[in-house]
Amino acid sequence: MTLIAQITDLHLRPRGLACYRVSDTNMFAERAIRSLQAFNPKPDALVVTGDLTDRSDPREYAVGRELLSRLDMPVFVVPGNHDNSDDMRRALPEFPGMSESRSGKIYYAADVGSVQVIALDTFLPNSPCGEVGREQLTWLDDKLRENTKPTLIALHHPPALSGITHMDNMGLLDADALAEIVAPCDHVERFLCGHLHRPIIANFAGKIMTLAPSTGHQVVLDLTENGPALFNFEPAAYFVHFHSERTGVVSHMAYVESYPGPYNFFADEGVVWPGDEC
Repeated sequence: MTLIAQITDLHLRPRGLACYRVSDTNMFAERAIRSLQAFNPKPDALVVTGDLTDRSDPREYAVGRELLSRLDMPVFVVPGNHDNSDDMRRALPEFPGMSESRSGKIYYAADVGSVQVIALDTFLPNSPCGEVGREQLTWLDDKLRENTKPTLIALHHPPALSGITHMDNMGLLDADALAEIVAPCDHVERFLCGHLHRPIIANFAGKIMTLAPSTGHQVVLDLTENGPALFNFEPAAYFVHFHSERTGVVSHMAYVESYPGPYNFFADEGVVWPGDEC
C-alpha cells in the first residue's frame, strides 16, 4: 500500500498579510499541515501542486519552507503561475528535484513505494497560463518508457477544461502535445493538478485527472458562460491518493477543519432496519 497526500494553492503571504486582503492563507496552511501530521496512516509522501506562494516573495517561500519542514515525509513541490521556477529553486534548494537543474523548468521523477511520481513545471513567465514545453515533454516521453510503474503526474495547470470559463482561459497551452505522449501509456493512472481551487474530476487522454481544492479559499462554482472571477470560503480540503495492487489508484478528499464525530451506526431502540436480520 502506498499513500500520497496532495495539497495545492496555499498562496502563502509574508507573515501578517492576508491574501486579497481577506484570506488568511497562512492560517489555513497551518491547519492543513496539522491535519496531515495527524493523518493515520502517515502518508508516504506529500505533493504540493503549485501556488505555494502568492507573489513568489522570498518571505513567502520562507513561510512555506518552515511549514513543509515540519512533515516527516518526502515533500515534492512543483511551481504554479503565482510562483516562479527560478525563485522556488533558490528558496527551496533542499527539496527533491530542486537541485537537478540550475535554471529553467523544475521537473523530476521519484519512486514512492509502489508508484512513480513525476513532477512537471507549467510556470510560464508573465502569464497566468501554463506550458509544459518541448524539453519537458521529451524528457517525460523518455521517463514513461523507461519506468512502467503505476504513475502519478503532478502539475499545476490542469490539461482538461473544467467549464469554469475564467479559469479555463488561463489553462495549459500545450495540453494536446501532452496528450499525445501519455495516451499510449497504460501505467499513467492519475494526473494530480491544482490551479482551479476546487475538487474536480475529469478525463484527459484516457486518464483520470483530479484537481484538488485549495487549502485556503475556493473559486466559486459558476458554470455560466463568462461568469465572474470570484472566491469564497467553502471548506478547505486536500486529497489522499491510495494505491495498492488490488485497487490501483483511489483518490479521497480529506477536510482540513475538524467536525463533529465520529459516531457509531446504531439504530433507534426497537427499530429493525431492512437487512439487520442478515
